[in-house]
Amino acid sequence: MKKFVAILLAAMMLLSVSALAENVVKIGVYEPASGDSGAGGKQETLGVQYANLETPTVVIGGEEYKVELVYADNGSSTDKAPSAAQELVSAGVSVVLGSYGSGVSIAGSEYFKNANIPAIGLTCTNPQVTAGNSHYFRVCFLDPFQGTALANYASKALGAKTAYCLGELGNDYDQGLINYFKEAFEGLGGTVIVDAFPTNNADFTSYLTNAEMYGAEVLFCPVSIAYSTLIIQQAASMNLAFPVLGGDTLDSNVVVAAAVGTNIDLTVTTFYQEGANPTFDEGFKAWLNSDATALANNGGNDMISAVSVMGYDGYYMALAALQAAGTTDSAAVMAVLPSMEIDGASGHIVFDENGDAVRNSAFVKKANTATGDWEFVTEQTVE
Repeated sequence: MKKFVAILLAAMMLLSVSALAENVVKIGVYEPASGDSGAGGKQETLGVQYANLETPTVVIGGEEYKVELVYADNGSSTDKAPSAAQELVSAGVSVVLGSYGSGVSIAGSEYFKNANIPAIGLTCTNPQVTAGNSHYFRVCFLDPFQGTALANYASKALGAKTAYCLGELGNDYDQGLINYFKEAFEGLGGTVIVDAFPTNNADFTSYLTNAEMYGAEVLFCPVSIAYSTLIIQQAASMNLAFPVLGGDTLDSNVVVAAAVGTNIDLTVTTFYQEGANPTFDEGFKAWLNSDATALANNGGNDMISAVSVMGYDGYYMALAALQAAGTTDSAAVMAVLPSMEIDGASGHIVFDENGDAVRNSAFVKKANTATGDWEFVTEQTVE
């Protein structure tokens, strides 16, 4: 009798587990947790994790589903990105979020496309991510806009006439943003010198010397967190006086910390300014300070990076699509995404015909090298 009861209980447990498994929807988190962009990827992932902690279930077709996050580290490398993308495809995710870094987003794109799995870019700003791709969407602004906004700021706010642009050789994000900055800055009557450094470079002295030799009045370096901290520290040691400009990748507490105690004038454009959504800020900071791992992944303090906010908004866009589709089938989720719109922490998000968020402004922030904080400068728009 006891043996029968034990078998019955075991069977009931198996049935319970099977029922639970049927009510799980998987969302892929395609982000760098290692490599040059690992720090940024971790901060972007934090936004997704916080949203999942806040809303761990979603109603799909009248039934409640637990949302399971499936992680794949693309290593900040276009060589490693395909295997990471294939991991998510094999895991049976319904939708993918990511990636921090346009190059790895592009490198993994075809695998999602071939599997009929939609992807929502969070901060990958290069136009090639969505161009000609009906499966890829994104919740951030694009580099043509960001590059123009930065050029306008350099020319009109800083009064610069000569700009030195420095990026990683072969990096889609760096080179794409530099190209758009150059086009806009030259259109405003400025002169642009473009230079590139090889992957894994650690000594930027010669490049900074070149910038000084060319009479640069501003240095534009839209590079990864790992490279930007080195550039800032080395520029400070050379006592270079020209302002340093960066795109959204430099919006990090790790980067501003590198400028503390220096004379570097560091300004960035980004997707979000802390304080713009007090409810999100309060909740996110409370979570960071309650979770040692999350705090470490955020660089050791509770400063909010804009990429975390975009990760948060991307998660809720994915939930909205799952609800609208009424099924976990990835192709059905892809079909409804073009018509999705949400009110996110970063503002109202709606897609245009290319699957890109309709955005026409960026936050400009300056590093306070005394306190280690980002200070709001202006909200830059482009006509």
